[in-house]
Amino acid sequence: MQNANAEPVKAKKYFDTRKLVFTALLAAVASVLFFFSFSIPLVPSFLTFDFSDMPAVLASLTMGPISGVFVSLVKCLINLASSSTGGVGELSNFIISCFLIIPAGLIGRKINTIKGAIIGCVIGSVLMAGLSIITNYFFVYPIYANLMPIDVIIGMYKAINPNVDGLLACILMFNVPFTLTKALVASAICLPLYKVLRPVFNSYYRNN
Repeated sequence: MQNANAEPVKAKKYFDTRKLVFTALLAAVASVLFFFSFSIPLVPSFLTFDFSDMPAVLASLTMGPISGVFVSLVKCLINLASSSTGGVGELSNFIISCFLIIPAGLIGRKINTIKGAIIGCVIGSVLMAGLSIITNYFFVYPIYANLMPIDVIIGMYKAINPNVDGLLACILMFNVPFTLTKALVASAICLPLYKVLRPVFNSYYRNN
């Protein structure tokens, strides 16, 4: 009986170790990608684009939302040292990224097919964009106002589109499409990698 039980325990330990190592690897990749953020036209310069959500989404799809959230948290903590926003940008990135990472992982793991991963990523992207309205308006921008007055922030939006009036209008016109695009791009890059890795991690799901 002892010999019969030894192999499953060994296998489970192996997969747990692989999960930990792969999560740490994706966190390192996400940290590097987050460091190489860049500004894009048609949005204020403090809204920077990066691909760091991709490793977090991949971790969430293959190993579950906890791994994805951990990847996102680590990359934000590592980049605090070089933050130009007093940590507000990193905090905002972590909060809204969770709105993508968690639904993608929950739905993708529940359905456990490529179609399920696509559905999870699309729903997560929409939630990320939609809920960012609440977090930006009531939480992130009030904190950011300690570094830069709200009027100055709105002025940066108005410099691109003079017709926007008020912070909420700025968020709806600029932040929401920006966030949705960022989430969909990260998901689109992630899904081919998930297709390759999914068979490997299916064995982990069966043993847990």
